[in-house]
Amino acid sequence: MAEEFCRAVDDGMKLSKRIYFGKDRAVAPPKVPTMSKSSTSLLPKAPMVYAVIHDPGIVDNPDIASYQPHVYGRCDPPALIPLQMNAIEMEIDCYLDTAFVTVSGTWRVHCVTGSSTTDCRLAIPIGDEGSILGVEVNALRKSYSTRLVVMDECKENQSATPAQNGGFLKSNIFTLTIPQIDGGSNLSIKMRWSQKVVCSNGEYSLNVPFTFPEFINPAGKRMSKREKIRLNVDVVAGSELLFKTTSHPLQQVRRHAGSMGFVCDNEVLSWSKDDFSFSYAVSSSHINGGVLLESASVHDFDQREMFYLYLSPGNIQKKKVFKKDIIFIIDISGSMQEKLMDDTKNALLSALSKLNSNDMFTIIAFNGESHLYSKSMELASNDAVERAREWINLNFVAGGGTNISHPLNTAIEILSGAQSSVPIIFLVTDGTVEDERQICTMVKNHMINGESICPRIYTFGIGPFCNHYFLRMLATIGRGQYDAALDVDMIESRMLTLFEKASSLILANIKMDMLDEIDQVEVYPSHIPDLSSEGPLILSGRYKGNFPETLKVKGILADFSNFEIDLKIQKDKGIPVQRVKYSST
Repeated sequence: MAEEFCRAVDDGMKLSKRIYFGKDRAVAPPKVPTMSKSSTSLLPKAPMVYAVIHDPGIVDNPDIASYQPHVYGRCDPPALIPLQMNAIEMEIDCYLDTAFVTVSGTWRVHCVTGSSTTDCRLAIPIGDEGSILGVEVNALRKSYSTRLVVMDECKENQSATPAQNGGFLKSNIFTLTIPQIDGGSNLSIKMRWSQKVVCSNGEYSLNVPFTFPEFINPAGKRMSKREKIRLNVDVVAGSELLFKTTSHPLQQVRRHAGSMGFVCDNEVLSWSKDDFSFSYAVSSSHINGGVLLESASVHDFDQREMFYLYLSPGNIQKKKVFKKDIIFIIDISGSMQEKLMDDTKNALLSALSKLNSNDMFTIIAFNGESHLYSKSMELASNDAVERAREWINLNFVAGGGTNISHPLNTAIEILSGAQSSVPIIFLVTDGTVEDERQICTMVKNHMINGESICPRIYTFGIGPFCNHYFLRMLATIGRGQYDAALDVDMIESRMLTLFEKASSLILANIKMDMLDEIDQVEVYPSHIPDLSSEGPLILSGRYKGNFPETLKVKGILADFSNFEIDLKIQKDKGIPVQRVKYSST
């Protein structure tokens, strides 16, 4: 689908040569780029709007007619001509580990005659673990806005917009069709999405797609334009925030404990040629956090109060992470063909090379049967890793069905005797199985009846046909984490990111005291995962009654000593708990 989109844009760029911009040498059309060897080189790297061209005869300057010969035939599939952008403004609100991005812009249908109309295609690339939140469009005598629709309601309402008019071009690019826009008119669009603030080694970083191509600058004299960016950062921890790096010139306009505000408001000759990036650190060398409380809105069906717990690793050194006993369970069924298998192998080999010499590991490859690298755990020495590399190259051949239950049971049995470490199961699959409920029940029973530190289960799903809900539930029950690569080209990077989280645990067996005193309390996730140095731990929940003034959190550190911290309760701090809660789950 992405390749077809790029071909349509390439066709549109060629078609845009028909547009007449006048004889004045100061007025020249934007340069049309040549299609590079990459089949996806024309994918948007910032919010973009395109004219959907079925009839090439309507392509012309709406202000100055060119009197070109009539063009016969139609574009099938339709071509996409990028519209010129006249204004752009972005506002980012960072709360804890979530960023809410609002982009407002104005585009002109500069490529269609004034007597014609055309559909327009909006494309929005979003950042890490992003979710689209809404789009509002205003045009001449028209306005549109998106809303959430329950599937049953959509079936009953036959006039609902067809699904093909919107959806994901790739896992990180959302598209939406705006119908029947007049040539020469302006489109004002406001789009909102959320994405994750990435944490690594105590530093928080945000990257927002904001790279605009040269050819969307309006044709004509190079006149200055205003580019506005507003950034607000708020966290629970009371420690001082330390500004690190930024891609755009920001001026600080606000600074309080745990809060910063910045503005970038500049005149520019061309729109941003770089993604917006920003990083900061929390000045704390120890584990810290806090609890936010918020009342339910009057429209919320659940009228219990809400709480949001945030536990930050601080600037923890690597020597303080748990020793690992890890078993990699890798799907080699028939669907794991070619690039899926190659990228999974590469990620696994890279993960093995990152193990410490005192860590222990083994590998189980599975399809309809299980294939063990070793029936017992081995120290991650250079020799063992090299033998594992040879075994992987020999045994990772796609074929057969998918049986997750047997290798998972085998891994739990092998790890049952793990001592002075956190036992970890790292499961990778692109398929589905029929006994998902039984698998979850088995893991849940083992978590209740198992050792003091039961095996943590980290799950990684590949592709759109994998049962991601099952993998998410399995990770939740197993006190691990879940991630996925819906696009094949993201397998290596996302799988290694999840491995980094699994291999950087600093606090295990986390419990919260005093919750027994609260009525009708519900915590998500119910099985509290461990805290990693690669990111904060987020818990949310509902309750009735009076929340304690402080909340005691307990756990076990990497040296197996006990850890306790009293988290302060904060109310009305300007952080929208409900929005952050649903963006984190």
